[in-house]
Amino acid sequence: MRIRTVTCALAFIAAASVAPLQAQPAAQSVQASLSKDAGTLSDKFTGLARVMAGKYDWKPGEGVRSVGDVFNLIVAENGLLAGTLTGAGSGARPAAVTDPGKMQEALKASYASLRKTIEELSDSDLKAPGKLFGRDMTKEDAVRLLLGDQHEHLGQSIAYARMNGVVPPWSK
Repeated sequence: MRIRTVTCALAFIAAASVAPLQAQPAAQSVQASLSKDAGTLSDKFTGLARVMAGKYDWKPGEGVRSVGDVFNLIVAENGLLAGTLTGAGSGARPAAVTDPGKMQEALKASYASLRKTIEELSDSDLKAPGKLFGRDMTKEDAVRLLLGDQHEHLGQSIAYARMNGVVPPWSK
């Protein structure tokens, strides 16, 4: 009887310890994770571009980027990064966009292109050497560097919105 009880208890413990492992979702690939981050940035910048319409020329002081300058910088960075990842080069900086509708579309399109480029990279592509801003790094490092920079610009854009009495759309 005692052996049966111990055996049942051990079987129960073994089954309970395996169950959480089976319930966990599969790990997300690096490409999927980076693409998801770019998608989040796309949604937030596009939303800010919409709610800040009419304020693209506003800036908090001399020598600081305006609202529109920040949005145009993001579009340019996305093109630069996609070119770096594909080896196509950075190309010319796109013309500045001032129309709110066109800005929202430019942001969406630049992020869609970047996300597609990231998703098409293999694991070895991510580890391949590249150069960004004259610095040697892997392509994965380049993605992380620019997406990190864009998170800083997102914070800047949120501050710009708040200074203008505008609530970011996802904060409502």
